[in-house]
Amino acid sequence: MHRLLARFITRHEPRNDWRVQAKSATATAAAVTLIGYLSALTGLPLLLAPLGPTALVIFGQPESVNAQPINIFAGYFIGTVVAVLAMSVVPEPFWLATLCVGLVMLIMLVLRVTHPPAAAIPLLTYTGRVDALTLFVVLFVACVLLVVLGTILHRLPPQRRRYPLPLAQEIEKE
Repeated sequence: MHRLLARFITRHEPRNDWRVQAKSATATAAAVTLIGYLSALTGLPLLLAPLGPTALVIFGQPESVNAQPINIFAGYFIGTVVAVLAMSVVPEPFWLATLCVGLVMLIMLVLRVTHPPAAAIPLLTYTGRVDALTLFVVLFVACVLLVVLGTILHRLPPQRRRYPLPLAQEIEKE
């Protein structure tokens, strides 16, 4: 097989115990279901599409920098601020939403708080109108819920994991 082609079709994720994968998938489904239940209970639009991939990285890849609380909260905050500002200036054209996606990614990359699902927030605000305060509250509540559940879940067997990742100073002491 050609080496370049092999790079495209080779899986880079390490193998995991099936029980760990089942735990991650169950936790992701349970967390998103809980958010959906809270959405139905409160009437708030809590069940937003980008939260699914956020749950996946928290529960399935907790060692990833994208799964760390600072990346999740800052990413969604940046995405929401950019989307709300853009929507208040020019509320209609789709191209503004697409430019905002790039701007959100740029800001996250520069600040080193990358969380790719958060880049979808400008697209979300342009496809369905959501009040700015509601969007901030909804994303904050959903992120708190996901991070708290991730923190609890990763302390349970099988395979207890560190989540959130320890500070660099803590790792050096070990």
